[in-house]
Amino acid sequence: MITLKNVVLRRGAKVILDSASVTLNPGEKIGLVGRNGAGKSSLFAMLNGTLHEDGGEYYIPAQWKMAQVAQDMPETEQSATNYVIEGDVVLLAAQTEVDAAEASGDGDRMAHAYMDLYDSGAHDAQARAQALILGLGFKLSELDNPVNSFSGGWRMRLQLARALMCPSDLLLLDEPTNHLDLDALVWLEAWLKRYQGTMLVISHDREFLDAVTDVTVHIESAKLTRYGGNYSKFEDLRAEQMALQQGAFNKQQDKIAHLQKFIARFKAKASKAKQAQSRVKALDRMEKIAPLLAEADFTFEFKEPANLPNPMLSMQNAYFGYPAPEDAAEGTPPTVIVQNVSKSVLAGQRIGLLGANGQGKSTLVKTVARALAPISGDMTEGKGLNIGYFAQQELDVLRLGDNPLEHMIRLVKEVSAAGKISGQQTREQDLRSFLGNFNFGGDMVKQAVGSMSGGEKARLVLCMIVWQRPNLLLLDEPTNHLDLATREALSMALNEFEGTVMLVSHDRALLRAVCDEFWMVSRGGVEPFDGDLDDYQRYLLDEAKRLREEAKKSANNPTVPVADKTVNASPDPASAKGISDAKNSSSKKDDAQRRQQQSDATKPLRKELDKIDLKMQSLTTERGNLQALLTSTSAAAEIAQTGKRLKAIENDLGQLEERWLELTDQIETVTA
Repeated sequence: MITLKNVVLRRGAKVILDSASVTLNPGEKIGLVGRNGAGKSSLFAMLNGTLHEDGGEYYIPAQWKMAQVAQDMPETEQSATNYVIEGDVVLLAAQTEVDAAEASGDGDRMAHAYMDLYDSGAHDAQARAQALILGLGFKLSELDNPVNSFSGGWRMRLQLARALMCPSDLLLLDEPTNHLDLDALVWLEAWLKRYQGTMLVISHDREFLDAVTDVTVHIESAKLTRYGGNYSKFEDLRAEQMALQQGAFNKQQDKIAHLQKFIARFKAKASKAKQAQSRVKALDRMEKIAPLLAEADFTFEFKEPANLPNPMLSMQNAYFGYPAPEDAAEGTPPTVIVQNVSKSVLAGQRIGLLGANGQGKSTLVKTVARALAPISGDMTEGKGLNIGYFAQQELDVLRLGDNPLEHMIRLVKEVSAAGKISGQQTREQDLRSFLGNFNFGGDMVKQAVGSMSGGEKARLVLCMIVWQRPNLLLLDEPTNHLDLATREALSMALNEFEGTVMLVSHDRALLRAVCDEFWMVSRGGVEPFDGDLDDYQRYLLDEAKRLREEAKKSANNPTVPVADKTVNASPDPASAKGISDAKNSSSKKDDAQRRQQQSDATKPLRKELDKIDLKMQSLTTERGNLQALLTSTSAAAEIAQTGKRLKAIENDLGQLEERWLELTDQIETVTA
């Protein structure tokens, strides 16, 4: 096991741990949580030997093999497969011994060396490495591509695959999801659940932590506190502790009241019954941990939009992609990523974009944001459309040499020149106060952006978007650098936002809490995804399985082990018969009576539920027809009339869905 007893750890003058103690048992999967700067990465550095404790006792078994993701960017012409295979240090050592044994001419040594080489998995190393690479989102055609041919984000995925390839007793993962899309993230979760060793992970992805950890260690005030359970369980336990601290709890009442008002308001605002279930669960969780959320020192809100055009945007036979490079030969065609899109974006919609990396989600968002021009087709914007755009690379809109105040002053000038100012405060002191709402106070307003952390840069981009008072928010991976508390603040702000949201994110907690519907960007098109995130995750796992099967066929290696194979023991017929015979007729009669009572009690509820389902189906069909009409007409009067009817339908659907949820809850209560 790993033990820390009264450990003191310093980095320069800062005390990271002060008489901290904790015990981590073999095989546990631990989430390490705490605010940015609390010392999570420093603790990792102590575990891997980069830092040494300044006091106290620290023990880790000497025989344990450790694996972690290297933070340096790999630079090599090796193929992706060979680079990942070299992560298996046991295999590498065995191969080195084989080479040395052959050079020595010692027959016995060679025999032992070849046996060790086989035992270390040389026979299936290529298949294991390629399964990892494919699982993390690479294509079959890329398995033999040089590492240097990939972009930085993809090379960091290869670093992760290399760490997973390494046989280990202790696995350290520091923000492993940062460079992953949702597809690769779901695959990684499944892989880590099967990992047999001890694992410590730092992550700001709540659902990832919930899925892969069973213990949580919290760093706060230079102390370590161990909690049994995943991140959500930790939140519950800590919220209970805070509630017991009456003095602090009383100060939180205003924030809690705001939270509860927010929860009551948005429980009934889902636009699809299936999506509503996960959203209500998320809001129930927020209500449960209200004291913990109220402790957060950072909250914000989007201003009410000055107007809400409906539709916001209409696309008809639109093709999205990138123009031919300037130095390309004359006549070189543009690169089309997404084609033949005919859809409308309506006022109040909350759309989550799903799809594998490279399918065109960011391309679609960039085109809607006017950062790219459509290659062909029509895009008609509603009158008064005001877009707030959070780019996946937020540095696209930041100047590293300028400070936050200079960014805001420049934004005022740009918006003023475009004639879009509608009530925003523009005096320097007002801008300083506005920055203060986003934790840019004191000297930070004059600090160069280039010296700020990723989270601080992301907060500045959010600040600039909020100030512009948009009515359409386009968010492309907005949580990449945000800690858990800031993600919660963003989730609340988006739910209270009165305009339209289009969101690309691998943060499933954010997608569940914010989005009412999903669009799938896949195979060059955009289609509605008729399901929730759980359905999408099952779809992704099926796709990953299919790719693994293709990899096995490609490698033509029948010895590849199936990592997720499970053995289902068939019940013994004799024992099954004994159990069956043991059931008495009295219990059968009781069960029958109970089922009849439940049926009688729920019959009127189910009858009303069926009527609501039919009405919702009718309204949904009418809404689809009207949306199709929007993409085929250019008459202003017809568009306005259609927009009004669509708004009325959305209101009716909202009321029906609220009643649908009430009836479902009542039926579940009776049948429980």
